[in-house]
Amino acid sequence: QVQLVESGGGLVQAGGSLRLSCAASGRTLSSRTMGWFRQAPGKERDFVASINWIGASTYYADSVKGRFTISRDNVKNTVYLQMNNLKPEDTAVYYCAGTNYDTQIRSTSTSYIYWGQGTQVTVSS
Repeated sequence: QVQLVESGGGLVQAGGSLRLSCAASGRTLSSRTMGWFRQAPGKERDFVASINWIGASTYYADSVKGRFTISRDNVKNTVYLQMNNLKPEDTAVYYCAGTNYDTQIRSTSTSYIYWGQGTQVTVSS
């Protein structure tokens, strides 16, 4: 079993930056694809970014491409999401997610079996 805990959310003005962290406990994150998703009030949970097991490949939703960067440190058992040039439409609860042992990038929520509790990101205009 893998437990995921997100941190780093908060309130920021448009154009600002935040760095989210996702710390894992229980079992190692290595050999697992990791992803970030977000859910705004009244909307479905959307894919944000994914990174493969060694961090060699990444994939982003079009809405965040060029502004967000996903990375991972398998020694620290942690995944990060650096968010720059934030916009009000980025406001959402952000969730970290992990797959079972996998080597491929995954962008659908059904591919992930481990989820964190979420961290709120609010971007003011």
